[in-house]
Amino acid sequence: MNRALYAAATGMAAQQRNLEIIADNLANADVAGFKGAGATFTDVASRGEALGTAVAGTHVMFTQGKLERSGGPFDLAIEGAGFFAVADGAGRLAFTRDGEFSRAADGRLTNAQGRTLAGVRIPADALSASVAADGTVSVQTAAGKKMCGRIRLAEFASPEFLESAGGTLFFETAASGKPRFIHPGTRGGPELKFGMLERSNVTIVEAMMQILAAQRAYEANAKGVQAADEMMRIADNLSRG
Repeated sequence: MNRALYAAATGMAAQQRNLEIIADNLANADVAGFKGAGATFTDVASRGEALGTAVAGTHVMFTQGKLERSGGPFDLAIEGAGFFAVADGAGRLAFTRDGEFSRAADGRLTNAQGRTLAGVRIPADALSASVAADGTVSVQTAAGKKMCGRIRLAEFASPEFLESAGGTLFFETAASGKPRFIHPGTRGGPELKFGMLERSNVTIVEAMMQILAAQRAYEANAKGVQAADEMMRIADNLSRG
């Protein structure tokens, strides 16, 4: 095996995968609640010797995105840690930071995937709705104001081990631990912001800089492949001469 050729070729493959991850982050930079991912690299070794580089996996970055005022009547944002718990038709829970909800015909709040936010049902005679920082949901009707539920948030001991499904939905794993449901608005804890959405935590300028760095690393490895190939050609000619 030509070690120089192998090391450079694996470096090219790793940077190609890195570019794909960054490009996916950029493509979702305007998606509410999206969390960008980064690549984790590792050595390719044989008999204790490092021979190249490979992408060991990806990790989601759960940094807080910017909160912005939105026009949706049921939009919510989380300031601080935690996730909204949303269920599909079979009751399977998923967890998200995307608080762009709408009212279904039965009064439940659903997201773009049709998953339902637990603990809330807006009555048909509601004229308007509001959500307090502690998750208490109230509506204004012709008969007056009344409460119609309280939103709880889910926290995980190790959220970095959640299974990502598209960057906005996450599922618990054995490594992430079970969700712990809390009421927002407690001292030092997360709060809900009604009428706002959390934007993606992907910064376009930073992502573009990452692309430039990955491209340069790819080009450097490509030159390494060319140099190793040229050395092999010269060695082959010498052996023939």
